[in-house]
Amino acid sequence: MKATLGYLCSSESWGGLEMNHLRNAFWMQSKGYDVVIICLKNTAIENTARELELPVLTIPKHKKYYDFKKGKNLVNQISQHNISHLLIRSTYDMSIMAYVKRRLGTNLHTSYFMEMQLGVKKTNLLHTLRFKYIDLWSCPLNWLKVQVETLTNFNNELVVIPSGLELSQFQNMPSKENSRNVLNLPPEKLIFGLIGRFDVQKGQLLLLKAMQECRNKEFVVVLLGEPTLHEGDTYYNDVKATIQSGQLEQRVFIRPFQKDTSVFYNSIDWLVMATKAETFGMVTIEALACGTPVLGSNAGGTPEILENEKGGLLFEPLNEKDLATKIDQICEDTVPRDREELLKMAHKYNHQGVCKMVEHALGLPTN
Repeated sequence: MKATLGYLCSSESWGGLEMNHLRNAFWMQSKGYDVVIICLKNTAIENTARELELPVLTIPKHKKYYDFKKGKNLVNQISQHNISHLLIRSTYDMSIMAYVKRRLGTNLHTSYFMEMQLGVKKTNLLHTLRFKYIDLWSCPLNWLKVQVETLTNFNNELVVIPSGLELSQFQNMPSKENSRNVLNLPPEKLIFGLIGRFDVQKGQLLLLKAMQECRNKEFVVVLLGEPTLHEGDTYYNDVKATIQSGQLEQRVFIRPFQKDTSVFYNSIDWLVMATKAETFGMVTIEALACGTPVLGSNAGGTPEILENEKGGLLFEPLNEKDLATKIDQICEDTVPRDREELLKMAHKYNHQGVCKMVEHALGLPTN
């Protein structure tokens, strides 16, 4: 029987998890597989899937746990559409997938592609029973695989498959000079950049506080992003107030988010990842794909992606003094990072290689 991959995502948000899910579906369809996006109606993932001309099956919102009625409906729809593989990324969909697997048994292969770290033990009876119905658990990095091994009783197939990236989109980029012209940034300064919505989790204020601790005052910072939608402008206003009170108006540049992020990465000398512990930072990989080194928190997945400090430098999480020390070190460093080495590091996340790993893990014939 020909494989049909069902990508289930009941999320109403539009972030990295949803984007990665949809990207993988698009890539797998491009390789010749039949795919179906299973999602809620009038959501960003549905709208984007239709823009990409991916088949869509809409379902009603289900409860996180024990929604047997919606589970029965999903069983029927999966059977009607001859879906052979069901893939999820959100833990919210894990319970209903377990129910569907219990009903369909070996007629359905189930996969969970992990996006968020576990944090706490999941070894109780309910978690263990739910995990039993996951045929494949895929972790994007090795440190997350260790978490699964130590914090759960999961006994089925456990693999490491990174989130992928189309590296071709970062090729043939404009020069650094042209990129800085596009963003109206100083042409000669050393520039640190931080990308992401203005949110306490992203660390814009941490970077600004570190700037004020630095001995070196010759570098500048560009913040690419916008306030978090529907959450007010409080944090964004705090950022602007800190810039003003610290007299940083000539050294900090705020620019609105844009789809072509390669211009941003190519205009800066270093990317700053100031989150406390990013599970898997796609922006870290994007920076490496542009040959831009990363100054990131020494926690979460960042150290593994940077291969400790081969792709940049690490600082103590949430510590503006240590961040300032590392910025000063960069400013005084006369030996720049090898751009070609950074590009090689990004190659392991090439979507073509990632799709081959997915094919192998799902037991699919290579297309």
